[in-house]
Amino acid sequence: MNVFSPRRTPPWQLLAALLVSGLAVVSAGQAAEPEPKQAAAQTVAPAAGPADAAAALEALPEIPSRNLFQIMRAGGLLMIPILFCSMLMTVFVFERLLALRRSRVIPKPFVKRFLHQVESGQLDREQALDLCEQNSSAVSAIFAGAARKWGRPAVEVEQAVLDEGERAVNGLRKYIRVFNAVATITPLLGLLGTVFGMITAFNEIATSDAMGRPELLAKGISEALLTTAFGLTVAIPSLASYLFFVSRVDQLVIELDAIGQELVQMISAEALQDTSPRNRRREAA
Repeated sequence: MNVFSPRRTPPWQLLAALLVSGLAVVSAGQAAEPEPKQAAAQTVAPAAGPADAAAALEALPEIPSRNLFQIMRAGGLLMIPILFCSMLMTVFVFERLLALRRSRVIPKPFVKRFLHQVESGQLDREQALDLCEQNSSAVSAIFAGAARKWGRPAVEVEQAVLDEGERAVNGLRKYIRVFNAVATITPLLGLLGTVFGMITAFNEIATSDAMGRPELLAKGISEALLTTAFGLTVAIPSLASYLFFVSRVDQLVIELDAIGQELVQMISAEALQDTSPRNRRREAA
């Protein structure tokens, strides 16, 4: 029966035959070229039915696979520092995600209660400092620096806010350089592994008849490609994390500055002079 005849062959048989033929071509291109006798024996003819197609699929050679540990061993010794960099990046990603939470840097309940009590005159300098000491957030440190200049001119209070803000920003930017370092170092380690792998490959060529035996070159070339791939795999997420956390810190700094300026307008000497008549009328009432 002619399988390619549209009059006698059902469509599903033709589709199965084309599928098996395509798989046979792809597998033949990916596998190593066998010897002439073996190549003739492994040729798969187009199947005429679903049973033949399934048998042909089962007869295809199994693609060799390796686990992650075997792949890392094949990459050489430089895979060890690349693995260390990946673990370091993972640890500090989780640490920064916890440290840069908005609820930890700028807790809204504390900020709202503190500003409301200051504006309504329920807090004095000592009480404000006590509240700031009880809270360990970055905004509480800024409030404490401003409270120490309570009743001073606005320039002095604002300078105290800026000084404490710089210290708080340094704490927020802590460990962020680690991501930049990992993103810079790991591609260089991968490039170094590529150089070592190519040196190994060329040494095999120089010391043996490797041109006709590709298996002797496979180890060096594999080491070169694996270290480069793993280096880039670690560097790309590290660079993305660095950019994300830098943007996160910038947003928090803008909010801290706005909240600090709001407090300056409440406790500076100019602000207290403006509100003193209002306080007198409130006490008289």
